[in-house]
Amino acid sequence: MSRLPVPGPGELRADAADLVTAITPPDGAAPATMAVLARQPDLLSPFLGWAAALALNGVLPKRDHELLALRAAHNCGSSFEWSEHAEYARQAGFTDAEIAAIASPIGAGPWSEVACALLAAADELHTDATVSDATWSTLAAHYDEPALVEILFVVGQYTMLSMFANAAGIDAS
Repeated sequence: MSRLPVPGPGELRADAADLVTAITPPDGAAPATMAVLARQPDLLSPFLGWAAALALNGVLPKRDHELLALRAAHNCGSSFEWSEHAEYARQAGFTDAEIAAIASPIGAGPWSEVACALLAAADELHTDATVSDATWSTLAAHYDEPALVEILFVVGQYTMLSMFANAAGIDAS
C-alpha cells in the first residue's frame, strides 16, 4: 500500500518537477523514492547533490558500493532498494547468483575475506549501530581512511533510503 504515492503531472512545485525530470532516464520512469521525496521540494536538491557525490565521486569500487547497498536493502527488507540496486550490481559485474548470495548468511556466499567484512559491517551497523573491532580491523587492513568513511556512509545512505521506501509504501513494482 502506497502511503505517499509517486506524484502525478502537475502535483510538484516547478523546480522539484524539473529536478525529477532531470534524473529520469530517457527510457524509463523517475526513481520512485526521488519522486516521492520531491513532495518536500526543499530537501530534493540537497539530497540529490549528496547522493550523486556518494555514488559518482566515491573511492570505493562499484562492486563494493553495490554489495553494501544491497546488504543494507536486504537488512531493512526493502524490495524497492533491492530491486533498484540489483540492476546496478549487474552493471558493476555481479552475477545473479552473487546478487542472491548477498541476502544469505555471510559464510554461505562466494565471498573473499574483504567482502565478508563489508557484509559484516553492514550487518553490524544495522543491528548494533557500530562496527566491531574485528570487522574494522579487516576493513582497515584493506581500505584507506577515505574508503572507510565511505563504507559507513554507503550503509547509512541505503539504510535511510530503505526505511524511507518501506515507510512511504514504495515497493519494487
